[in-house]
Amino acid sequence: MAKTAFLFPGQGSQYVGMGKSLAEAYPETRAWWDRADEILGFDFARLCFEGPEEELKETRNTQPALFVKSWAAWSVVRDSLSADWMAGHSLGEYSALAAAGALSFDDGLRAVRKRGELMWDSGVSRPGTMAAILGMTPVDVEALCEEASAAGLVQPANLNCPGQIVVSGEVAGVERAVELAPERGAKKAVRLAVSGAFHSALMEDAQRELAAFLAELDIRDAQVPVVSNVHARPVTAAAEIRQNLVDQMTSPVRWEESMRFLLDSGVTEFYEIGAGKVLRGLLRSIERSAKCTNVGPAESIPEALAQGGIA
Repeated sequence: MAKTAFLFPGQGSQYVGMGKSLAEAYPETRAWWDRADEILGFDFARLCFEGPEEELKETRNTQPALFVKSWAAWSVVRDSLSADWMAGHSLGEYSALAAAGALSFDDGLRAVRKRGELMWDSGVSRPGTMAAILGMTPVDVEALCEEASAAGLVQPANLNCPGQIVVSGEVAGVERAVELAPERGAKKAVRLAVSGAFHSALMEDAQRELAAFLAELDIRDAQVPVVSNVHARPVTAAAEIRQNLVDQMTSPVRWEESMRFLLDSGVTEFYEIGAGKVLRGLLRSIERSAKCTNVGPAESIPEALAQGGIA
């Protein structure tokens, strides 16, 4: 029997206008944006629908924006499509957990807003950056980071797909890694426009504050297994989910391993639920034959339902 997985995107997938076509075509989804306005205390829907882009790109806004967009898209198809597993890239793990029933919409939104604020503040108090290293193996990137760490802390942060790994850390360390990468076999190394050194030890202060916040949050057992970023293995127990979300702040996102787990488990149908098609692209780099359907803008919904044999 065919297995299905829902994938939820993280930062980098946001864009001005996200959610607008969905709210117009499926008016019931507008209620989620209205609820977000109430919880966050400002016209959040307008920021997502109209911008400005620079404000939307601030991680404290980007994270809740992506969460609400994913939830809204999922809410349209949840009665028609079901998943055997779920997974989310970094911030997207919160969207996956909410869709799996481990978090309510309200608590999930509050959690990602808090996470975004903490990461934003950490980027100010402990400045850092990130860079994409293309064309190197994980082992070689580990060695590169170890060598570059003579200039400043740098470590692997996102193990996205074969030949695409993001490193994170102090500015001097990341710059040294970018400088050394071509000499060590990389096809390309590029600094990323980010506000902090996400998924690195520079997030330790934010991690401690997030742990205290999550300790008070109502996290339930997931109704559908969610493949964790930290271990690339499925989890359903609330206590383990809570700890994984804490650990995720300073641990690499093991996305390629997570997708290989799903493929090895027999998943043949993937749905990327939310903004953009980043995860679809990564999946095709991992397994060219994998089929991934986008569930995001309004026009994608009929196709997604047809793929699921509903329409």
